[in-house]
Amino acid sequence: MQALAAAPAVPALIAQQTPMSPAPGGAGASGSGRGGRGGRGGFAAGGEGPATIEVTQPDAVAETVAHFFTTAQFSALKKLSDTLMPAINGSPGALECGAPEFLDFLISASPADRKQLYRGGLDALNAHATAKFAKQFSDLNTQQVDAIIRPLLTAMPWALDHPRDPVMHFMASARTDISEATRNSRVWADSGGGGRAGRGGRGGGFGGGAGQYMWLPIDPVYKG
Repeated sequence: MQALAAAPAVPALIAQQTPMSPAPGGAGASGSGRGGRGGRGGFAAGGEGPATIEVTQPDAVAETVAHFFTTAQFSALKKLSDTLMPAINGSPGALECGAPEFLDFLISASPADRKQLYRGGLDALNAHATAKFAKQFSDLNTQQVDAIIRPLLTAMPWALDHPRDPVMHFMASARTDISEATRNSRVWADSGGGGRAGRGGRGGGFGGGAGQYMWLPIDPVYKG
């Protein structure tokens, strides 16, 4: 009985609905296939396919906010990144490629010993800068930065043969991590930086301009 009572209302409800206007050229009726899904007509005018929605990469419109390192540590990391991997000869540097922000994320998801290595190393850079120049590491000029980090750099005969000194260990790890984070970024790929002259476009020796450094392995080779 309830079904019979409700039956007259169905045609009335259908009649109240606004019909969909067919696509220009009558495509909505003859070319849409099964319910407009299988043909070249349907919702697109002139038999064209569905409209393409452009997708923007998140890192192209937003900036990563540092959340693992303290403000002083992150500032030191940015200064170190810019020193070890500057923008040279048209190739973007670590700052342009967002290497410090990526490392902030990466280290936050790393094991405890790696977290301590980075925190201790960045704190040590600030401590050395304060003791020697009465400034934070991020506030040093090029010559002052060189005076702090040059004694801490050492070449490694094997990739995993890190120096025993924790700050030198940090510098060896950071140098590799900053380089890899820069070279694997979208900005670096879009710039074609990997195809430029020298070591991935960075030039030879200690730099491609005044005050610009790309730190290569230096003597003496660490022997334990």
